Amino acid sequence: MSLPCCSVTYGNHDIDFKVEFVARKTLEIAVQPDSRVLIKAPLGTSFEEVRKRVVKRAWWIKRQQDYFQQFKPRTPVRCYVGGETHLYLGRRYRLKIGRGDCCGVKLIRGHFHVGIPESAGSDKVKEILDRWYARKATEKFTESFNRCWHGLAKNSGTKPRLQVRRMKKRWGSLSRGGTLTVNTDLIRAPRECIDYVITHELCHVQFHNHSPAFYDLLEKVMPDWERRKQKLELALV
Repeated sequence: MSLPCCSVTYGNHDIDFKVEFVARKTLEIAVQPDSRVLIKAPLGTSFEEVRKRVVKRAWWIKRQQDYFQQFKPRTPVRCYVGGETHLYLGRRYRLKIGRGDCCGVKLIRGHFHVGIPESAGSDKVKEILDRWYARKATEKFTESFNRCWHGLAKNSGTKPRLQVRRMKKRWGSLSRGGTLTVNTDLIRAPRECIDYVITHELCHVQFHNHSPAFYDLLEKVMPDWERRKQKLELALV
C-alpha cells in the first residue's frame, strides 16, 4: 500500500515525499538522483510516525537533494558561432572560426581558434570542439584521478577504473563494480572543482552512501570541499 505525495516544511523549503508500506522491519528513507524522496515503512506504521521521522531527518534529506542538484549539468544553449564564449577549466574563451583545409582547435590568447572546411557550418564547429573537449577531459581527469587517489589509497582498497563519458544528470558516479565515471562536460570547470568531484566519488569506495562517516572521510582528505562544491555550482551556470 502506498500514499500519495505528502510534504513537510524544513526552513524555507518544502520536502515532498511518498510513502510505501511494505513487509519489512525498519523504516527506510531514500533520496533519488532526481531529488524525489521515497520512504518504505513497515506495515502497520502510522503516518504520524512516518512524518516525525521525515521531520527528524529533514536536514539529511535536504543535504542529499543539494548534493544531487549540483551534479546536474546546467549547460546554456550554444550556437557555435564566432564571438560566442565557451568554458575550459573554469576560464571563458571566445570562439574564432577559420575556414580552410585545416580542421582542429587551438587555444591562443583567450580564444578558441577552430578551423573548419569552407563549406561547413556550425554543426562542424560543434563536432570538432566536442572531440577536442573529450580528449582534454580524458587527459585532465586522469591526472586528477591519480592525484586524488594518492590521498585515499592507503585505506580505500582497490583502485577504481576511470571512465569518461557524457552524462545527462550527474557530474560523476561510482558503480558497485568499481568504475568511476566522470562527465566529459566537467572539463569546463576549474581544476579544483574537478578534484572535488573525483575525490567525492573516490570516498564512495570506502562508504557507498552519504553517512556521517562518508563526510568525515571527505572532510579529512579535502577540508575545503564545501568551498569547492559552491565554486562548482557558481562556475557552471
